[in-house]
Amino acid sequence: MQLTDYIPTLSGLRNVLDITLVFIIVYVVLKLLRGTRAVPTVVGMVLLGLLYWLASTQGLSTLEFVLRYAVVYVGIAIIVLFQSEIRQALIFFANRFRFPLLKRQRGQFGGSVYDEIVLAVTTLASEKTGALIVIERNIGLRNFIDAGVQLDARLSYDLLVTIFNPTTPLHDGAVIIQNEKLAAASVFLPLTKNPEISRELGTRHRAAIGITEGSDAISIVVSEETGLVTYVEGGHVHRNLDTTALRRLLLDAMEMPVVESRRGSSTPKNQKESESEAAIHIVVE
Repeated sequence: MQLTDYIPTLSGLRNVLDITLVFIIVYVVLKLLRGTRAVPTVVGMVLLGLLYWLASTQGLSTLEFVLRYAVVYVGIAIIVLFQSEIRQALIFFANRFRFPLLKRQRGQFGGSVYDEIVLAVTTLASEKTGALIVIERNIGLRNFIDAGVQLDARLSYDLLVTIFNPTTPLHDGAVIIQNEKLAAASVFLPLTKNPEISRELGTRHRAAIGITEGSDAISIVVSEETGLVTYVEGGHVHRNLDTTALRRLLLDAMEMPVVESRRGSSTPKNQKESESEAAIHIVVE
């Protein structure tokens, strides 16, 4: 069989691959736009396109002239109107097509740091103290850190609980954790504009969703009204979590192995380690 006999087959495979890639891109774009404010804007732009086609076919010269020169600024208008959606789409693709070198940067925390966060959240939830904790991953949050009260302090259970104490001046706002340190406190975050978000969620929860929509950070929220713990990643909300589920989600997000506590060890533990291990199994009602 000659090589030329394979050309139609290769051409057919190329066409199938071409159509498949276009379908995937269109599907992802529609999925990202669903439920956002971009949908009515896209509909309006499609209607303008139909109006231009109608003007050109029916000889409406004045309308065609106006719309033709308006097309020049469509590119700029798209960037301005859809800047948040474009940023979210780029983050979506970057998180799924990550180079191996970048992927290794995500496992930045040790297990003890995770336990400090989980224990602090458990304590705050039991006392119904509102809290918002943001953990930076690959995409930097330097602009938010600079706008808050910069601490650059060692992350610990005592520091987290103290910051969110209602009597302290830094309790209002979020804390940002960066490179195993508490980078800043009293940070104010952008609120989500997703219309599908439940009205039951207040400003703290909307801020937690908003920061995860514009970056790959993860957020942990403690409600001051109910004491419920909420975990947010990529704009997706997981509510009413117990401590075990929170710890597992946290470790999975940072791509850290989930290590169960070993019992019967002969090594003595201090009081704080014992309280941390016990708090891992407490269920936040």
